[in-house]
Amino acid sequence: MSHSQSKRSDNSNPQSEGGDDTPQITSGLGGSVISRRKFLRAGLAFGGLAFAGVGGYVWWRRQPPDHDLPRLTVEEAFAKAKADELILVDIRTPREWRASGVPVGSHQIDMRRDDFLAALDQVTGGNRSAALALICARGVRSARVTLALDAAGYSNVMDVPEGMLGSAAGPGWLRSNLPVARWTGQG
Repeated sequence: MSHSQSKRSDNSNPQSEGGDDTPQITSGLGGSVISRRKFLRAGLAFGGLAFAGVGGYVWWRRQPPDHDLPRLTVEEAFAKAKADELILVDIRTPREWRASGVPVGSHQIDMRRDDFLAALDQVTGGNRSAALALICARGVRSARVTLALDAAGYSNVMDVPEGMLGSAAGPGWLRSNLPVARWTGQG
């Protein structure tokens, strides 16, 4: 067989190994061959699954936990706080308080504080049966802290699920045109 014949027989079917003229990748294990295109497709599929997984986790973290504790609209929370029927606690961060202001009549206690319960006890006078309403930006954190306070022995905790910015529960404090004060604290 001549040199030209052997060359023709080696390349007579370019589709035989890799499915196209793309470079091929050979694994060191058993010599299996996949095309670069198949390798990239597999990588994109894996990357897409990873992105979807991260996106799902982020979505889940932004969902308020379900609970059967009392909920108030922002209007109800404002009216009850104004009438001294409850203590309204804004559990957002100082950055959020600076950005949007704070609900008039509320106490600001950053939920991330190490001494959050001590600060809350100071506001309630140590009365764990005092009526409390918690508000955050969109109702996720307030729902979580409502559950945590209930588990910690606070017997009259209410959630304001609309939050300051609104959520599926309603338009929120700001869009409801309820009074807001400028936060003057440090932090």
